[in-house]
Amino acid sequence: MSEMDLASLHESIRPHYPELAGQVAIVTGSSRGIGKGIALRLAREEMRIVVNGRTPKTVEATAAELARLGAEVLAVAADLSRTEDLNRLFDETVRTFGTVDLLVNNAANLLRFHFFEVDEALLDDELASNVKAPYMCSYRAAQIMRDAGGGNIVHISSVGGLRAHWPGLPYDVTKGAIDAMTRAMALELAPFGIRVNAVAPGATRTERVSVPDPPHMQQTTRRIPLGRLGLPLEMGGVVAFLASPEAGYITGQVIYVDGGLTAQLTPRGQPV
Repeated sequence: MSEMDLASLHESIRPHYPELAGQVAIVTGSSRGIGKGIALRLAREEMRIVVNGRTPKTVEATAAELARLGAEVLAVAADLSRTEDLNRLFDETVRTFGTVDLLVNNAANLLRFHFFEVDEALLDDELASNVKAPYMCSYRAAQIMRDAGGGNIVHISSVGGLRAHWPGLPYDVTKGAIDAMTRAMALELAPFGIRVNAVAPGATRTERVSVPDPPHMQQTTRRIPLGRLGLPLEMGGVVAFLASPEAGYITGQVIYVDGGLTAQLTPRGQPV
C-alpha cells in the first residue's frame, strides 16, 4: 500500500469510539500487511500506537507514515520469538507511554507446506513465533492490565484455525492453538476485567497483491461469497470494535472476517 493510498484511506475513516482516544495499543507485526492496517485503524481512533516488526527499516518507515498522519507512535523492532526482544517491547512501551490498554497479537510466520515437508526445525520456528510469542506477549500485557483494572487482548487467528488450507501445515496447527488460547485466556482473565477475543481473516489484500484483482488471485476470489479480497482496514475495524466499550459483553470469541468463506459448504456453481 503506497503512502498516498494510506493517507487517503486514513482520511476516509471517521472515529467511532471516542473512549479509545489516548489509550495505548501494541500491534505486533504491524510494519506491513494486516498489522499495518490494524495500526492505521486504531490510530484513527486517536490511540497511541506501538509499531512492531522484525526489520528496523520497515518498522521505522511505518511509524513515520503514521506520525505524518497525526498519530502518536513508538517504533520497536523486535523478534518476538526471542525472550529478550519480547521483554524489550513491553519495557519500552511502559517507559514511553506508561501502560498497555490493548494488545493485538498479529505477528506470525505464514509458512504452509505438505505434512511430509515439515521438519522439526520448521515446526519449532512456527510454534515459537505463532503460539509461544502471542502467549508470552499476552502474559506481559495481562500483568499490566490487571494492575490497571482491565484491558483488551485481540489475537489475529485465521480461517485456517477452523478449516484446513491445502497445504496448511504447520500454520493451521498454530492458528487452531490461537483459537483455543483465546477461549482459555478469556475465562481466566475475565475476573480481572480483561477481555480476550480473536479476529480470523480470510484472504486479504496486502502489499503482496499489487492490484485489486490480479489474474493469479481470480480463482481465490471466485471461491469467496462476497467475490473479493478483504482489506487490512476491515480487519482493523473489527479490532477497534472489540477493544471498544460497545463490545464490553464479548469475550472468548473468534470473529471470522472472511467474506463468507467459512460459512459455505461448496463454492457457488460447484455441485454439492
